[in-house]
Amino acid sequence: MLTRHPRPTLEMAGGNTFHFIDASPAEALAQAREAAGGLDVRIGGGPSTVRQFLAADLVDHLHVVVVPIILGRGVRLWDGLENLESRFTVESVTAPSGVTHVTFIRR
Repeated sequence: MLTRHPRPTLEMAGGNTFHFIDASPAEALAQAREAAGGLDVRIGGGPSTVRQFLAADLVDHLHVVVVPIILGRGVRLWDGLENLESRFTVESVTAPSGVTHVTFIRR
């Protein structure tokens, strides 16, 4: 887990292990890939984390769920990330509830 406050590794019942590191997105991804032993690596987090990984061009597949509520504050996900469509195929599907699923797949 990428954090500004590293702490000891946490081993959970069932075999999941969480490592807490303070690193760049590239360093964190390299460590995650090594730990995954060739399996897929998923990045989870808020907009700041997603923006860092997108800006560093470290994302192959991104699924964003947009919920139709207006908050008027927080971190804007897309600012400064213009031209993503040149690196990704973008698809969106809107559910009857108004929730929109946007998928970005690296070209």
